[in-house]
Amino acid sequence: MTGPVTVSITRHVDPGHEDQMLAWLRAGTQLSERFDGFLGSGWVRPAPGSTEWHMLYRFADAASLQAWDSSEQRRWWLESAQGFVEEARHEQRTGIEGWFDEPTSVDVADLRPAPAPPPRWKQMCAIFCVFFPLSIAANATTSTFLDGVPLVLRVLVSVLAMTPIMTYLALPWITRLLAPWLNAPRRT
Repeated sequence: MTGPVTVSITRHVDPGHEDQMLAWLRAGTQLSERFDGFLGSGWVRPAPGSTEWHMLYRFADAASLQAWDSSEQRRWWLESAQGFVEEARHEQRTGIEGWFDEPTSVDVADLRPAPAPPPRWKQMCAIFCVFFPLSIAANATTSTFLDGVPLVLRVLVSVLAMTPIMTYLALPWITRLLAPWLNAPRRT
């Protein structure tokens, strides 16, 4: 099972090409929206007049992302920016780090800020809901089957088993299950 994949790209834009950049971003969003699994995209600049632009886009899974990344549409779109856009950094994230990202983007279509992440205490509760029962199960299993094995090795086996379960199964599941609560508007 693969979960959503977030791609983060930092690009440098020649000064004076902001209008071209905005049009280019809109065109890229419109093209990528046509691909199955597209979940959204956005951009942000660190400060007015900055030549650095941070862009994010997200697909439902690695296969959907690959379809976009290898498409003729994307190749044409990237080539259309030659001369005023230069890619500086490219990063893909699929694990726990993508579940509670800080807001770093603006929706190109309507220029509203991205939603704020859940409060840290809610993030902690969501993680606890899966970490506690998994820890009990892992400790019970390792103490039963690895009785007499040194503690450090038992913990290592436990962590090696729990990490992929947490990253690929438990956290995505609990995040979807608790989404209404995690994303509920904050009271003032």
